Amino acid sequence: MTAGSFRASVERMFNRAAALVDLPPGLEEKIRVCNSTYTVRFGVRLRGAIHTFVGYRSVHSEHMEPVKGGIRYALSVNQDEVEALAALMTYKCALVEVPFGGSKGGLCIDPREWDVDELERITRRFTYELSRRSLISPSQNVPAPDMGTGEREMAWMADAYKRLHPEDINAKACVTGKPRAGGGIAGRVEATGRGLQYALREFFRHPEALKRAGLSGDLSGKRIVVQGLGNVGFHVAHFLQTEDDCEIVTVIERDGAVSAKGGLDIAALREHIRETGGVRGFPGAEFRENGLEALEDECDVLIPAAIESVIHADNAGRIRAKLILEAANGPITAEANALLRDRGTVVIPDLYANAGGVTVSYFEWVKNLSQIRMGRLEKRHEEARNHLLVKELQRLSADAGFEWTLSDNFKSAYLRGADEIELVRSGLDDTMREAYTQMQTVWFEDDRVDDLRTAAYVVAVRRIAKVYESLGL
Repeated sequence: MTAGSFRASVERMFNRAAALVDLPPGLEEKIRVCNSTYTVRFGVRLRGAIHTFVGYRSVHSEHMEPVKGGIRYALSVNQDEVEALAALMTYKCALVEVPFGGSKGGLCIDPREWDVDELERITRRFTYELSRRSLISPSQNVPAPDMGTGEREMAWMADAYKRLHPEDINAKACVTGKPRAGGGIAGRVEATGRGLQYALREFFRHPEALKRAGLSGDLSGKRIVVQGLGNVGFHVAHFLQTEDDCEIVTVIERDGAVSAKGGLDIAALREHIRETGGVRGFPGAEFRENGLEALEDECDVLIPAAIESVIHADNAGRIRAKLILEAANGPITAEANALLRDRGTVVIPDLYANAGGVTVSYFEWVKNLSQIRMGRLEKRHEEARNHLLVKELQRLSADAGFEWTLSDNFKSAYLRGADEIELVRSGLDDTMREAYTQMQTVWFEDDRVDDLRTAAYVVAVRRIAKVYESLGL
């Protein structure tokens, strides 16, 4: 582990918070260290030759099981990165009170270099390698999508696991982020982006927090810069634009950045990226070749939603955003975080902000174990009770001698029972609100805590410590 690595950055942030928590001797080290990392090397015959692939699965903490964490497909995958991400998963799950330990996995591969059938064969073989080491299982280790993977890969993994374990009635729960038809849950694709929206909304409900960031009012009209318009970046930008009237003034992608006063049309920009492979040439927008320079644009909210360490010691001093919402994992290094904190820039940290994915994954896991769709038992009962209440109110108004009616819009919204997507969003919103309240309490009431990131780590470490204490450690 090098001094400036992603893993070292995560450990520095953890150490800063752990020093503020009164832990029994040795427990800080137990919480900090990664329990195990497995490296697998396997061959697959493709295109007339055997190709060898290297994959990782890291288990950071088993204080709760199963452990949980995504699997990414990228050429940059390495042991340090996977262990850092696994540690973040541990703290993230503890912060939002999802009953999982932390894990993460990755495969050193560029998925764009392989055909779909080739990628399926590679994924199924990777699943076999994980399964024989108990690194994929509904009760022990539950992967999910990450960078370079999605519903398709999770469906392949779930099917491969079921073929290896046909007797396991809970086999579908071996991974989350599956397609709806394959045991997935409504709202999982949008979950991380939706959680980011809820996190930002919750922050804006607290005037005292806004004051610390130099902001005021509501989200309407706030200027936002987004780096990365993948699944997470697109959804948070789209929701903030269409539902909260924010102005997405700049989007940064691999080939550069585009900006427009008054905001970009995010849906149209995404379609342009799909058609052309980048943001260059998007109508009505100013294009800049050096996209990373746009991180330094003046704005109300900066949302880095791509990769880790894009804000570092060299550019932190030039960041002019009043508030940074970390959509990616680790987009700000420990050195940059200290510089931003000293300047008064408020950061809503990754282990809270992007927890929507693991939260809805938890809902999907519970759905798979219960073998029933959310809302199936109570939806019509809820509708019947609502109809009963409206009829009784109408009867009372008639008996009182005046006519009382409800608008059609109100009836359609109130009388019907909640669908799965509405229950998922409700549960996610509640999770993000509760977690923020816990963070802000520590941030405001403990004089030693001067930023939300440290507050988030303090809340997580305390909860993990309580679990270990209950286990007798």
